Amino acid sequence: MTFYGGDDRIGALNKTVSHNDTFNIGSMKVTCFETPCHTSGHICYLVEGEGADPAVFTGDTLFAAGCGRFFEGTAPQMYRALIEILSSLPDNTRVYCGHEYTAQNLKFAKHVEPDNPAVLAMIEEVAKKREAGEPTIPTTIGQEKTFNPFMRVKESGVQKFAGCSDPVEVMKVIRSAKDKFRG
Repeated sequence: MTFYGGDDRIGALNKTVSHNDTFNIGSMKVTCFETPCHTSGHICYLVEGEGADPAVFTGDTLFAAGCGRFFEGTAPQMYRALIEILSSLPDNTRVYCGHEYTAQNLKFAKHVEPDNPAVLAMIEEVAKKREAGEPTIPTTIGQEKTFNPFMRVKESGVQKFAGCSDPVEVMKVIRSAKDKFRG
């Protein structure tokens, strides 16, 4: 059995992949994206197959309405991962993250952009899903661009919250704020 990954610290790893490497699982094409920041060897996997919307498995890089902590990386690395790589995927790409922190992440998104209608609508949708015992994952790249503050660092509302306009600095400021957020 083959175990793909980008970090030799993964015990069962026997096939190291790099940015834009591809492999197949049956008829599905998998494209690898280096997205270091939460961990230095983090890889996201885009899976494409005939007749289905693409799906990206983001691990600890992109969460529904949030992103991973910068444990082994920097704001420029997370900016590249979220804005330059993942935001460029088709809007219908389904996002499967490593943890379901959606409700808590949306509280922070509302703290950052209290008047964002997409945030408010998603809070209602997530509450209904949780009440029904349903998962809040997947979202889509298109949805994340409307309510995830970490994918909205170029938007004036997020920049106002951060007190700066450079998108990489905004990423740094809002991640620091999220690390301290207890809402």
